[in-house]
Amino acid sequence: MTIACALALLFTPLAQTDHGIDVYTPPSSIEHPGDRGIRAHTNHLVYVGPKRPRIFDGPGRPLTNAPILPPDGYTPEEIRDAYEVSPIGGGGAIAVVDAFHYPTSLNDFNVFSQTFNLLQEPSTNPTASSNKVFQVVYQSSSQPASNASWAQEAALDIEWAHSMSRYAKIYLVEANSANLSDLFAAVQKAETLPGVREISMSFGASEFSGERSFDSTFVKSGITFFAAAGDTAAVTQYPALSPNVVGVGGTTLSLTSSGRVASEIAWNDTGGGLSSFEPIPSYQTVIAGILGHFRGGPDVALNADPNTGCAVYDSTPLQGMSGWLVVGGTSLACPCVAGIANTSDRRFSSSALELTHIYQGLGKNFRDILFGSAGNNRAKAGWDFCTGVGCPLRNAGV
Repeated sequence: MTIACALALLFTPLAQTDHGIDVYTPPSSIEHPGDRGIRAHTNHLVYVGPKRPRIFDGPGRPLTNAPILPPDGYTPEEIRDAYEVSPIGGGGAIAVVDAFHYPTSLNDFNVFSQTFNLLQEPSTNPTASSNKVFQVVYQSSSQPASNASWAQEAALDIEWAHSMSRYAKIYLVEANSANLSDLFAAVQKAETLPGVREISMSFGASEFSGERSFDSTFVKSGITFFAAAGDTAAVTQYPALSPNVVGVGGTTLSLTSSGRVASEIAWNDTGGGLSSFEPIPSYQTVIAGILGHFRGGPDVALNADPNTGCAVYDSTPLQGMSGWLVVGGTSLACPCVAGIANTSDRRFSSSALELTHIYQGLGKNFRDILFGSAGNNRAKAGWDFCTGVGCPLRNAGV
């Protein structure tokens, strides 16, 4: 048995998935019967296979004998370079919303930051409102119960929002549970925090008939909302398809040994498609010939394939895993896009303005993704159900 097979068996998820033997699906990323309209799940996946080559001679075709480069997982510098993100930009604050308590968040945030030469939080109290770099905020007055699988998601979110926007304060807003009612209450809490410009929501749930009643949750002057499109090919989820949210899909990003983008294609497990409940918003009428009468997603995309995942540090153990991990999923893409928006030369102060800009330009200054597929969805020139208008670059305004 190979090492990859042994690791995959050791970290076997509780439900069958299509992500491959080298990818572990955490318990929080599995949607269960009865969850629809009640509970959300995370959208992160952990790569547990051997190191992969990064040099490609075309979409999805690795070069023979290509070198395997350290460290495991892409670094903040590599991702910033790939998407032309300024290493000195950003300001205000980004709030990431997750469920349950992440007990080692401050320590892990600082270990990650020290490793990659990012600002650290000098305070020893993660909940102190005087913290300048990182702060934990509870949905209500009491600390939520701990959950190691959601903690892994939170580690990914805070570290990669910080990676893309080095000078924005990062808030981790912890919902009492994974119930949609608690998560949306935590979003509303995030809206009240000083300096918040972007809110990143890497959680999601299968669409449900009453979802439109929650759309107003994601409207706040001065704040743009981002949500993960999901990690099941060609399947839609909420809140990524709310008309008031920028939905973020996934790609497979391959870099050369010098850090240049060798290829970027649609990730074969990215969520996306046509909403069953949300009517087409005005900003998408420019692609009404594709969508018809309903909202389509995602709007944009970024690296999400766990096989080309990013380094994450999480010391809260989960089924034998702790420390440095390689993590992907649209949960990775979402905080990265929120961070890029924070650093953009043309930052927009609401989801409505952001989405209007995205579709007015139909991908201008975005990297259009031309190849790859997810289920029956295929990437193509212009907007598509895999990657939206494409991948945001620093000057794209997202």
